[in-house]
Amino acid sequence: MMLSVILPGGRVRSRAVLRRTACLAALITVSNPVSAQQYDTTGRNLPSGSPLGSDTQGQQQTGQSQQSQSSYPLPAERVGPTQIEDNSASSSAQLRGENTLDETGTTNARGLATNRQQTLNQLPVLPPPPNDFERFVQQRLGRVLPRFGTGLIVPSSRTYSVPTTTTVPASYKLAPGDEIFIGLSGSIEGSVSRQIDSNGRVFLPRVGQINLAGVSYGDLKDTIVRAVGIRYRGFNVSVAVTRLRGIRVFVTGFANNPGSYTVDSLSTLVNAIFAAGGPSAGGSFRSVRLIRNGETISDFDLYGFLRNGDRSRDEVLQNGDVLYIAPLGEQVALTGSVNQEGIYEAKPGESLDELLRFAGGATALADPDRLILYKLSNANTVGGVQVGRDSYAAQPVTGGDIVQILAKGTLATPLERQTVVVRIEGEVNKPGNYVVQPGSSFEQVLALAGGTTPRAYLYGTNFQRVSVRRQQRESYEEALRQLEVTLAGAPLTTDTTLSAEQAAAQNAAGRALLERLRQQQPDGRIVLPVEPDGSGLPTTLALENNDTIIVPPRSSTVGVFGAVYRPASFLVEGQRRQRVRDYLDQAGGTLRLADTRDIFVVHANGAVVSKRSGALSQYVLPGDIVFVPTKTQNVSLLSRIAQISSILFQGALSAATVVAVTR
Repeated sequence: MMLSVILPGGRVRSRAVLRRTACLAALITVSNPVSAQQYDTTGRNLPSGSPLGSDTQGQQQTGQSQQSQSSYPLPAERVGPTQIEDNSASSSAQLRGENTLDETGTTNARGLATNRQQTLNQLPVLPPPPNDFERFVQQRLGRVLPRFGTGLIVPSSRTYSVPTTTTVPASYKLAPGDEIFIGLSGSIEGSVSRQIDSNGRVFLPRVGQINLAGVSYGDLKDTIVRAVGIRYRGFNVSVAVTRLRGIRVFVTGFANNPGSYTVDSLSTLVNAIFAAGGPSAGGSFRSVRLIRNGETISDFDLYGFLRNGDRSRDEVLQNGDVLYIAPLGEQVALTGSVNQEGIYEAKPGESLDELLRFAGGATALADPDRLILYKLSNANTVGGVQVGRDSYAAQPVTGGDIVQILAKGTLATPLERQTVVVRIEGEVNKPGNYVVQPGSSFEQVLALAGGTTPRAYLYGTNFQRVSVRRQQRESYEEALRQLEVTLAGAPLTTDTTLSAEQAAAQNAAGRALLERLRQQQPDGRIVLPVEPDGSGLPTTLALENNDTIIVPPRSSTVGVFGAVYRPASFLVEGQRRQRVRDYLDQAGGTLRLADTRDIFVVHANGAVVSKRSGALSQYVLPGDIVFVPTKTQNVSLLSRIAQISSILFQGALSAATVVAVTR
């Protein structure tokens, strides 16, 4: 049964409607800022008559807007067109900059501005394209030489706005739009945040209007104390700036992204330049002018900031400031032994020596007394002009020059002037590293090492040289590249009867062999002309720095590996001398899949002899290895790869490597 109540005027209300009305009235009582019970921003009770209590009438008199819940400073916002893919009416209103109503019927203009700002901030900041001189340098050098500064100020993953946790300096001048926090304790308690209105004032109930425009942050506390002290005694005040005002500046001239930007009031010239993506391809890093009310306040050199951290002329921006990036000046390319190669911009009158300091100077391996100067006027000639230290210290910069700093630390000096360190180990009485005079021979090093032991096998001496290893690696890599091109550009076989699976298997086998070849590296071994029963090493070969001599013990076996029935090592000590075919017979002979035409022998001294050179009829020496390769299809590319691989092994790899790779 529902009860009804007759109200004055004859209106009827049900009990349910009255219940909802009572609940709504209770909510209004709690949220009414003019209610008898007052709260501060933290929810604590305020004492009656606190100057931080809410006063609707006072706020209406000052026209102060509601406090924003956001306390973050504004990041740099570029004002420009925004694309939002939404067909709703609210989206259209956002594009027109109109206010819309949310579900509670309140204006949501701040939320729309925040969304628009976030959308603009997500626009990528791309580096400028290379200019004509950058392309010219790339053509001359055959590689890209970056323009100094471009990679430091335009990466899209960075932000150059003032951080949220920034410290407000004491000299900061308050102005309309700044939001401040005021906290009271003692005889009166409470806290509140107020935004300075367009008249430069804030309003505190029972205190009145306080003029804060132009007041420095260091004087803010004293100003609040004087104003509150007129009505109250025995209290403490704490103040802070919780939100910085936004200011509008204009980045013009040769900027990467010219336009108007909204930045924080603590932002400086550098912040705005970085937000605009720095200078364009035709813009200068050496001259950025700050223009205020028609007057040039500062002419900033970005090189001084990027290289030396000099911000002495990095002025704090004000609303309406204009930043003008001047056109690009003379450019010079610095390459070679400098700490940072690049294309550098010079001011009028600067010398090459001053420009070298921006490049970090010459490296430790550079020749500081001379450089090579390639003039743009002589671009069609071969070579450049050598310039001495005294000349380039005062040499004026000419646009389009390419300067190469020569290196002397990497130059190969004559052998007779090299300090030679030789490593000798194995069957010697005193293994170790020995410093010898340039041009020293094997005999001299052996004498320093105390001579060889009775078990020394000089025929199998492993002599490795760094310069030879470097040459072998270059040749080896070039051969592998040719094999890779051949494998990629031609089928492994011309046999049309092979199925797709068989062809794929052959391709996989060829690539697997190529990969195994890549895993091996030449060891720089030199085959020494030593007789099998010789008792000395060569006397005419001069040693080089970092040479390695390994004297092995005399071996007593001969190895037979590959496509034979019984791969093994066979004892030769005390036996009569036998030929290669004899050891093949001891291994059970060759298998049906053996390629008997390409049998080869790797002697203990590193020399390789193939069957075509009469290997089968030669006598086998202790430490030798006989290898029988596997037969492949005669018409296939795989057989060609195997043949070339054998040549690579024979010419570049040691005997142990041959066995390890091809087993």
